[in-house]
Amino acid sequence: MSSITLLNPQQATVAWNHIYDEQVKPLTMAGHRLRLVVKKETRKEEASARLHAMLGDVVKQKQYLGHKRDIEFWKGLFVSGWEIATGHKPEIVPGLEGEFINIRQSTATMSGAEISGVMEYLEAWGAMNDVVFTAPKSWGME
Repeated sequence: MSSITLLNPQQATVAWNHIYDEQVKPLTMAGHRLRLVVKKETRKEEASARLHAMLGDVVKQKQYLGHKRDIEFWKGLFVSGWEIATGHKPEIVPGLEGEFINIRQSTATMSGAEISGVMEYLEAWGAMNDVVFTAPKSWGME
């Protein structure tokens, strides 16, 4: 499923024309049924987009324990760190093969305030570790 944030009518027109030409028309001509959903973006979705943009900046600029890591790794690391730093009690449990697993809150279930807290934690870590964030400051933080 595709998702795009549109900020003005001109962007909407360009995006619709592209989506129609590249996806809608070929799929409907091939006999596929499609569902089109258009909805207003929520503040939580804005915050989530900003969080993922910030994590992408970390992925591009940093390694952890000598290895490049993906967004999901860094997200888990930052959410876990934020939980400890803010007095939450994540659960560490033995896994099925004797490994240890941090059972942490999913960002999908977090409130906007909690996601903002994780972003503040990430920004502080980034400042201490020379990360340059390219995400607009206003995303999810107004």
